[in-house]
Amino acid sequence: MTVTRFAPSPNGPLHLGHAYSAIVAHDLAKERGGRFLLRIEDIDGARSRPEMADEFRADLAWLGLEWEEVPAQSTRIAAYAQSAERLKAEGLLYSCRCTRGEIAAAATTVGPDGPVYPGTCRGRGVNPAGAAWRLDVAEALRRTGPLTWSDERAGEQAARPELGGDPVLVRKDAETPASYHLAVTVDDAADGVTLVTRGTDLFPASHLHRLLQELLALPVLVWHHHPLLLDADGQKLAKRRGSPSLADRRLAGDDGHALAVALRAGRLPAGITFGE
Repeated sequence: MTVTRFAPSPNGPLHLGHAYSAIVAHDLAKERGGRFLLRIEDIDGARSRPEMADEFRADLAWLGLEWEEVPAQSTRIAAYAQSAERLKAEGLLYSCRCTRGEIAAAATTVGPDGPVYPGTCRGRGVNPAGAAWRLDVAEALRRTGPLTWSDERAGEQAARPELGGDPVLVRKDAETPASYHLAVTVDDAADGVTLVTRGTDLFPASHLHRLLQELLALPVLVWHHHPLLLDADGQKLAKRRGSPSLADRRLAGDDGHALAVALRAGRLPAGITFGE
C-alpha cells in the first residue's frame, strides 16, 4: 500500500507551494488506494507555534483534502535520541563546536545548503558537552558500501551523501535536539511511509536520508520530488519571504476546492510559475 505524508512545520502559515505539495502527496496516495498522512514537525524550538497546526488543518480541509494525522515530532524526542545513541555507539558520530562563520571561512566547496563542512572536528575528540554531533559520512559509506535509491520522476540514483559533507544530526540547541535529517528519517519509518513526496529543492537531502535508512536498519523508501512553485522573481515560495498565505485566501472567502482543481491542472495564479 502506498503511504504518503505532508509534514509542515508550525513556524508560519502555509502558502501555495505547500498547497501544491500536499495535493501531490494526497492524490498519489488516493490514486493508488493508499493513505495520506499529516505530521506536524514541531521541534523547531521557539519558532514552533502550536496554534499554527490548527490553521494547517483548516487549510487542508479548505482544499478538499482528506488525511490521517500521526503523532507530531515533539512526541518522538526519545526515538531520535535512541537513534543518535546507536550511531554514537557505532563510532559514526563525532562532536563539533564549529560556528557557521568558522565553517564558511574554512569551507572549500559549496553545496545545496551553503558551505560544505570541511571535517574540522573529525578525529579531534572535541569535548561533547554542549556540542553538536555530526555524522562521519566517509566512515558510514565505508561500512555500508555503495547505495542506491529511486525517484519516481528522476529514476534510479547512486547515493552520494558525501557531496554535502558531514551533517549535524544532533544539534547543540537542547530545544531542537534532532536535525531535520535524523528526525524525518526516523518519522517516516515509524509512520509506515512508503513514498516520500517533496519539492526538488530537497533532492540532495535524499542521498543522506538513504544512508541513514541503511545505518539504522530502516525500510528503504521511494521518493517523488515534484516541481517547485516560483514567484515573479524566480524564487521559491517561502514563509520567510512572506509569500501570500492560504489562510488569507481562505478567510477572504476564496474557493479552496477550485484552487486545488487549478493547481492539479497546472493553472497557477498570475506571477507564479513552475520550476525545478
